[in-house]
Formats: sequence, C-alpha cells, structure tokens
Amino acid sequence: MIALFKAGPGRRGKVLACGCAFHFFCDGIADGLFVFLPLWQIAFGLSLTQVGLFITCFEGAMAFFQVPAGFLSERLGERFLLITGTIVTAVSFMAIGLAAGFYSLLALLLISGFAAGVHHPLSSSIVSQAYQKGGRRAALGTFNFSGDVGKFTFPALAALALTVMDWRMVGVIFGLIGMLVIFIAGSALRKLHSGDPPDKIKARKENASVKGWGIEDRIGFSLLSAMGLLDTAVRTGLFTLLPFFLISKGMPVESTGFALSLAFIGGATGKFGCGLIAERLGIIPTVLITEGITAGGVFLLLCLPLQGIFIFLPILGAALNGTSSVFYGTVADFVAPQRLGRVFGLFYTFVIAGGAMAPMIFGNISDRFDIRFTIMVIGATALLTLPLAVSLRKSVKRSVGSPK
Repeated sequence: MIALFKAGPGRRGKVLACGCAFHFFCDGIADGLFVFLPLWQIAFGLSLTQVGLFITCFEGAMAFFQVPAGFLSERLGERFLLITGTIVTAVSFMAIGLAAGFYSLLALLLISGFAAGVHHPLSSSIVSQAYQKGGRRAALGTFNFSGDVGKFTFPALAALALTVMDWRMVGVIFGLIGMLVIFIAGSALRKLHSGDPPDKIKARKENASVKGWGIEDRIGFSLLSAMGLLDTAVRTGLFTLLPFFLISKGMPVESTGFALSLAFIGGATGKFGCGLIAERLGIIPTVLITEGITAGGVFLLLCLPLQGIFIFLPILGAALNGTSSVFYGTVADFVAPQRLGRVFGLFYTFVIAGGAMAPMIFGNISDRFDIRFTIMVIGATALLTLPLAVSLRKSVKRSVGSPK
C-alpha cells in the first residue's frame, strides 16, 4: 500500500487507494463485531434481543451521523473529519477491552458508531470527486470491494486470534490496525490535497447554482434508498443471527468467525463482479438477479447440512453483498456534483438505518419464536426489493440518457 502511494497510479488512483484503506478498516471492524456477539452473550449472559441491540446501537449511531458529516464536510473538508472520526473509532475499540458489562459495551459501541459515521459519505465523496471526469462507477466498485476485503479479513483475524487470546485483546488489535491506516492513508491524502477545506468564495458561488439538496430525481433516489435500506436490513440481520444458527446446527463457537469469513469472501467477489455485470446487463437486471439469489439462498440455508452451508456461504455472500455495489455507484447519477457529500450522507442514513433496526427486530423475533422462523422472515424481506427494482427502471433510463 505504501508503494502504491509513492509510485504507480496517478493522483486519482492514489486518492482511490486512500479511500480503500479507510473503507477496509471501517467496514472490517463493523463486520468483525459479529464474531464477538456469541462471546459477549456467554460472558455476560445476554438474550438475543440484547445481542441485537449491540449492532443496532453501533449501526444506529452511524446512521445518525451520516447527514451531519456531509454538511460539516462542506465547511471543514472531508479529510479532517475522516481522520478524526477514524481515530475515535480506533480508540473506542481499544477501550472495548476494558468493558465490564452490557452497558459499558453499549456505550463504547455508540461512541464508535458515531465516529465511524463520517467514513462512508466522506470517502465516497472523495473518490467520486477524483473520478468526476470518468470511471466513477468502476472506482466506487473498487472502493466497495476494499470494504468487503476488510469484512472477511477482520472476522478471520478475530477467529484466528481468539484461539490464543481473549476477545478483549482482539479489540485492542483492531484499534491498532486503525491507527496504522490513519497514519498511512491520512498522510497520503494530505500530500495529495484531497478532501481539503473548500475555498469559501468558490464554494459560495457553486452552492448558489444548486438549490436545496441537489437531488435531481427525487423518485429515483427514494426508490434507491428504500432498496438500500431493505438490502442492508437483510444482510445485517442474517449475519447477526448466522453464528447462532450455525451453533444450533452443531458448529463450535470458535469456528463461526471462519464461516462468516467465507460469506464475506464471496461478498467481496460479488461487489467487484456485480459492477462489471451491471455494465453489461444493466442496473435493474443485475439487482433482480442478485436479490433473487439472496432470497432463495437464505431459504436454502434451512435445508442444507452444516457441510453444505460451508460450501454455499461464499455464493450467498456474493449475492448478498454484491447488490450494494450497484446501489452506491448509482447514487451520483441522481445528484448535482456540488451536493455529493451531503446526499451520500443522506443515502447512507437510510442504508445504515436498515442495518441498525434489523438486528434488534430479528433478534426479538428469534426470542419470541425460534431462529429458523426468523431466517424465513429475513428471506421474505429480501423479496420486497424486487418490485422496487422494477419501479426504478424509468429513473435509471432517464439518468443514462441525461448529459451527466
């Protein structure tokens, strides 16, 4: 990574590499949390509703701070907020090792979630601005792919580390990785003058030419946001309950991290591949295919034996995570360039809100009924995206035909 910053690609390629580094860490620790959940349940004697509340608080705090982060970036610049938020997130994970119980863990996850809320809208904005003259969809696909690399790296690292140390020390290791990313990628962004505080006079002139939020197709953006919310709710709800579902089928607690990593490896491949597929087949056919496979795959989990689930998880992960890459690359098609930061923040608010609500809702359903019934509900939720995708077709055609 260091060599990539010093030589190789041009300026925009280096900006993309920096955005990928931040995405690798922030998405990695977010999904690394799933490995901790069974351990925290055992350590503190928690119900599945309480376990779901951990993810709800972390994702909910992230969702809450998306839009404020976008607005603040228009005054302070993306880079300052991105570095500051990542520092707080890293330190919070180090402090998880000191947690004495349910409420202290909850407080630390809230702080970490708020701080991590700056990442998605600001990194996406930096990358989008660097590729404004062309190649933006491919660049954002690469950016999303890097997040999925983190999603399978951190759970695998946690699962491996948990064989020789307790979960408290693993949290410290996660935080130290974040500090390393901040040192390398943050320094590189500063040298590249990417995410600098905006020129106030120039910004005032540009903002005067754009009214309100700068959303040029409100129906298209609303449909895209609703699909993103449901897609993330399915993904986060399934990954929250998947370790417990696998344990109920006889898998040792320590092995659930490796199972999650298999799904995340498939997810990384899916995010990278779905961008290419969307270029060939189109956005709507790609979404219909991936969401259909997701829904069918979730139901299939109930029928497969444990060995079959291990083989199938990468395929399910590819469909489950791949769709989001198409969503993120489409947001900018409906928005004026001057408002990218705040509108990415608004979009991620909807998306992460889905991820915030799902664990507690699905956890409560599991406590009231059973985990197999809840998996069926998650699969049914995935099907709701299909009619929305069909409705989005007209907006996509308009955006493709526009000069932008």
